[in-house]
Amino acid sequence: MSGVLTTVALLKQTFDKYAGADGDKNQMSKKELATMLKAELPGCSEVDEFLKMLDQDGDGSLSFEEFVTFVATFAVLVGSA
Repeated sequence: MSGVLTTVALLKQTFDKYAGADGDKNQMSKKELATMLKAELPGCSEVDEFLKMLDQDGDGSLSFEEFVTFVATFAVLVGSA
């Protein structure tokens, strides 16, 4: 499998690991986002800011598409630091 396909599969696997605990496996709630950030990015406590910035449709949760936007934005920020 190519590096890009492996990365996409890993993104989906990570999203699926945290989304759905609150009922909807296609959305990551604020609580699920907080759990993911705590586990995957220790020291990151700005859940409200992340959710507000990424929740493009304003439904209070993140779809997989919005999650991918988060990861891409994070990658750009880390890559330019």
